[in-house]
Amino acid sequence: MNVVAVPEFQHRTVLLDEAVDALDLTGARADGTYIDGTFGRGGHSRLILSRLGPKGRLFAFDKDLQAIATAGQIIDPRFEIVHDSFATMQQALAARGVAQVDGILLDLGISSPQVDDAARGFSFRNDGPLDMRMDTTRGVSAAAWLASETEQQLERVIRDYGEERFAFQIAKAIVARRAVEPISSTRQLAGIVANAVKTREKGKDPATRTFQAIRIFINKELEDLETGLSAAYAMLAPGARMAVISFHSLEDRMVKQFLASKVKVEQPDRRLPIRAVDLPQPLMKLVTKMKPSDSEIDGNPRARSAVMRVAERLPARSAP
Repeated sequence: MNVVAVPEFQHRTVLLDEAVDALDLTGARADGTYIDGTFGRGGHSRLILSRLGPKGRLFAFDKDLQAIATAGQIIDPRFEIVHDSFATMQQALAARGVAQVDGILLDLGISSPQVDDAARGFSFRNDGPLDMRMDTTRGVSAAAWLASETEQQLERVIRDYGEERFAFQIAKAIVARRAVEPISSTRQLAGIVANAVKTREKGKDPATRTFQAIRIFINKELEDLETGLSAAYAMLAPGARMAVISFHSLEDRMVKQFLASKVKVEQPDRRLPIRAVDLPQPLMKLVTKMKPSDSEIDGNPRARSAVMRVAERLPARSAP
């Protein structure tokens, strides 16, 4: 793999102590096996490693080559970084002889270095090439997608993934502009959106929702989350915990609904002659739901939309 330089951009890990505390790395659990599904710049991973026992193991995943380069700076035999989406955790760990783990952490936020580096194309605040790929070795860039997609699909993505009520007008404006010139920079796209959006939300750039939508679509973030949640549940040992930090309503809704499906198991008609011991039992229990403190938000405004949900896998009930 080519060595990737890591630009100097600061990143503050959201809910750092709270997320690692939620995994409960105490007693014998300190020698367990854990997954950090989104390494980012390694804040959670480093804290997990500081609490792991000598027999503990930590596998981290990330699609971003700069994150992989940062992870390469951690020299610890208990740690391994995997260059892939956390959605692949079952296959990746099976290849390493691991079928079950004692805890999984998924921090779904985009890292500050990705946003602040104009060359990555995630932000409308600084002009840069319109890329938006987490993994620049795979897939198509945002610019290539905007150049070839139908107006109807552009509208659907911007509406569904950005929850943007002006999706029709924005898609129409994009198609009109690309007929004149390629849309290749973040500032170009931000300008197109600003001209198409008639009403602006207070304190929010009109391009915010469109950029979010395109980033989510290009990187298949919701598809990865759906697959990753199922994979994470399948890998949790009895008593193991899963902590998920989400940053927008689409993610949090998926996490909430997934956990609810494991916590609230559909029961048969109470009129049926079924013994209480034979009734379907919950598969997980909710441990906590948490948001960053006011002091954390004051120090890191990007944390304000974060929500962490934690659940624990329950042991299977023994047959009577």
